[in-house]
Amino acid sequence: MEQSSPGLLLVVSGPSGVGKTSIVHEVVRRFRGEFSVSATTRAAGPGEVDGRDYHFIDQTRFQRMIDAHEFLEYAQVFGRSWYGTPRAPVLAALAAGRVIVLDIDVQGAEQVRASHPGMFGIFILPPSEEDLLVRLRARAREDEAAIERRLAESTHEIARARSDGTFDAFVVNDDLGRCIEKVCELLVSRLGAGAASTRH
Repeated sequence: MEQSSPGLLLVVSGPSGVGKTSIVHEVVRRFRGEFSVSATTRAAGPGEVDGRDYHFIDQTRFQRMIDAHEFLEYAQVFGRSWYGTPRAPVLAALAAGRVIVLDIDVQGAEQVRASHPGMFGIFILPPSEEDLLVRLRARAREDEAAIERRLAESTHEIARARSDGTFDAFVVNDDLGRCIEKVCELLVSRLGAGAASTRH
């Protein structure tokens, strides 16, 4: 008889362009976990689907959710759009003994750590600042000024992550396959031997 694995709140953070999305979706697939879909006040980008990538809501509704304490964490990013993690789906997944994965920034991870000290935090690092700049340019989503601003924010975010004790592990994404394997190894170790059976 298979043992069910305990619920675990996994927080994955890292700078834009470092490959978090691919890593998170593979972790969810392997561990039969759930991806926590954030709410945001920004408009949907090309190819993004409401309810799958984000819950796209207006500022009024976002504020109502803040007032009702419906977010596990929330923050305004780059002084513009707001992002938040709805609390109810996370708590439901944990109660069901599942792995729930959050892809959020360092500020959000700090808030989650404060309210859920048992979370497991992994920060994904680029091989170098130069490599990150290349990745940001390759995405072709923003002009050069915006890319430079995002790079500066990323440098600050990495320094903050390294110094504040929020994260349990740092993994360099110099090869996506190797990075995914390392993240999964860390997760299996955290969950314990009983988690291995959930991967097959």
